[in-house]
Amino acid sequence: QVRLAESGGGSVQAGGSLRLSCDVSGYTRSMYCLAWFRQRPGKEREGVASITNRRRTDYADALKGRFTISVDNAEKTLFLQMNDLKPEDTAIYYCAADSSKNFCLALSDSRRYPNWGQGTQVTVSS
Repeated sequence: QVRLAESGGGSVQAGGSLRLSCDVSGYTRSMYCLAWFRQRPGKEREGVASITNRRRTDYADALKGRFTISVDNAEKTLFLQMNDLKPEDTAIYYCAADSSKNFCLALSDSRRYPNWGQGTQVTVSS
């Protein structure tokens, strides 16, 4: 079964950067969708970005340009590079996976992603 573990969260001042990592195991590297979601205080979980085994990417419109999703050469680690962070980016960030297909479900369909990490806290101060 697929297992995911996030790391790299922390506290940063507005305008700073963080790089989140998600170690992934137990999935088919030739067919996957990997994604980042976040849950801000008092709000529902929302999609951030996704990437397929063919490196097709998708981003939330409001985050495109500041956030970049990628995987390493061995496809064992998922990354989320976050630049120009804003206080509204404060949230618990989760990585998710779907190894049953080589395309990603819509970022708005978080409930349909079958595998999740435990999350990592990102706090951005003004």
